[in-house]
Amino acid sequence: MSLKIKDISSHLNIPVSTIRYWQDKFADFIQPSRTNGGQRRYSENDLNVFKTIKELVYGKKKTIAKAKQLMQLEAKGAKQFNWTDKTILLTGGTGSFGKHFCRIMLEKYNPKAIRIYSRDELKQHNMRIEFNDDERLRFFIGDVRDVDRLRRAMAGVDVVVHAAALKQVPACEYNPFEAVKTNVHGAQNIIDAAIDTGVKKVVALSTDKAVNPVNLYGATKLCSDKLFIQGNAYAGNQNTSFSCVRYGNVIGSRGSVVPLFMKQRPSGVLTVTDERMTRFWITLDQAIELVLKPFCYMEGGEIFVPRIPSMKITDLARAIGPECKIQSIGIRPGEKLHESLTG
Repeated sequence: MSLKIKDISSHLNIPVSTIRYWQDKFADFIQPSRTNGGQRRYSENDLNVFKTIKELVYGKKKTIAKAKQLMQLEAKGAKQFNWTDKTILLTGGTGSFGKHFCRIMLEKYNPKAIRIYSRDELKQHNMRIEFNDDERLRFFIGDVRDVDRLRRAMAGVDVVVHAAALKQVPACEYNPFEAVKTNVHGAQNIIDAAIDTGVKKVVALSTDKAVNPVNLYGATKLCSDKLFIQGNAYAGNQNTSFSCVRYGNVIGSRGSVVPLFMKQRPSGVLTVTDERMTRFWITLDQAIELVLKPFCYMEGGEIFVPRIPSMKITDLARAIGPECKIQSIGIRPGEKLHESLTG
């Protein structure tokens, strides 16, 4: 594709003068060819760069200097991390996040291997049949509470994505010892095993409920976050780095409110615990990309927090069942009206 500067202007609905200005400021990223008469001709890649600049400057209100810095970081990260020669251990790999993570990785990034580490034999069996990729997928039965099994599973692994946890707030409230064993002791086991086996990078999934927690699930994840951050000190000169990614509710994941509303819709009544309640929302695709980015940029000790939208649960209910009645049933033990991503 060969585009004139007027074509770029028309595609982006931006004045030609702005295009020229951006090209001067982002010369490291935009390098058009020249005709015999000296006129610029832009490629499709140049057009995509201009789109990125527009999104950063107009959409996200970044300064030119900040936009350039972000693009340099993005380019640096993309060049530095190559998934094709990496073996990944994914704990909790048969959950909603884990399955989608595997699908995205196999389709877009082609890692050397992904080791699925989880407790449920049936879910692993079903996942093996669904994916049908024995060349790149490995299935390990194991529990994050078992540090010896983790060490065996991490032998030869380059990076770890730790998604295993007891996540249901009511279940954790009713089974507190089990929540601590999985979410806290399990985190320590991941750290110890990663250091002992020489894993290079570990990213653990956190949650908005870990910020100023009022329930046991949030408290265990806060403790887990602190363990992973401090794990960088425990690693010493072993060259193992630990970071966390914190986000909110994943739309449509197993156990989320969206499948519940879909199930309730035929009855004409959707139940919410409190009409004032708000939650942060993110799609599975966004969650996967957020988990992958730290591997490009992490040095160890960071908690990566995205800027994601929050909405009222009643607005979500009305979007799913506009004709349905909304019934308040009261806040459950350990629930907040409003979550936070930072504290």
